[in-house]
Amino acid sequence: MTSPFATRHLLTHSLAVLALSCAWASASAQQVPAPGTSPRVDAIKKSGTLRVGVLSNSPWLVENTSGGSGEAWSGPAWLLAKEYARLLNVKLEPVLVSHETKIPVLASNQVDMSITPLAETPERLKVVDFVLFSRTSVCLFGRADNPKIANAKSVDDLNKPDVTIAYFTGGAEENWVKERFSKAKLRGVSSSGSAAPVEEIMAKRADAAPINRVPWVALGKKVKGLAALPRENNCQDSTEKASPVGLAIDKNQPAYLEWLRAVEKQMEPKLAADEQRIVGALN
Repeated sequence: MTSPFATRHLLTHSLAVLALSCAWASASAQQVPAPGTSPRVDAIKKSGTLRVGVLSNSPWLVENTSGGSGEAWSGPAWLLAKEYARLLNVKLEPVLVSHETKIPVLASNQVDMSITPLAETPERLKVVDFVLFSRTSVCLFGRADNPKIANAKSVDDLNKPDVTIAYFTGGAEENWVKERFSKAKLRGVSSSGSAAPVEEIMAKRADAAPINRVPWVALGKKVKGLAALPRENNCQDSTEKASPVGLAIDKNQPAYLEWLRAVEKQMEPKLAADEQRIVGALN
């Protein structure tokens, strides 16, 4: 039988080993790849500059268009890029890109990473590697006074023959809506230029409609009397039509990618808090 003293000693030793392991993991994540390990890191340190492709995509990367003395960019992607530059001990240089060039600039070596947030897709994975730090997903919203919305416990409760789902024809959610709500009545409408077919909901021509979780926050503030599913955390934790989001680098850079991902892992609480801050400020 193990004595109380031996048990306490074993527990103390285990805790010490755990603390040491955590400290080692933290230190290893901070450790920049040694010279000769990553050609990309060597080139960045030699130039003294970390070049990052930027294109505003709220809430992950936001451009400061008001001027003033603040930073030109903010958001989780910028926060992460700043940490990379700090650890590399180099200057951070934003390089403006477009929707057409945000991925090609990697292969052409115009930037070291593209921090304009990109959704990870099978097509993109063929040409770039991702450092994921968030996700995009969809909410279903409707009138709060509609019993079909008020009594719904989950998004699954909307997949019924007596529920009408509106969506924009040709929109990003069209195919998903047809698969996800195969039992519901579907109402395709032309895009009005807004984030979702809110007119269909307010006129009671539909019970619910999909909207990306980020613009839902602003819509919920602007149009009173709406409610969204999933209800938890104002639908910000939705996993409906979820797609990972992150920054991208050119392929075949294993040491560089491993280090970038290790640093991101350490930064996750700060990145999540910064995203929540920006989403909460949307109106």
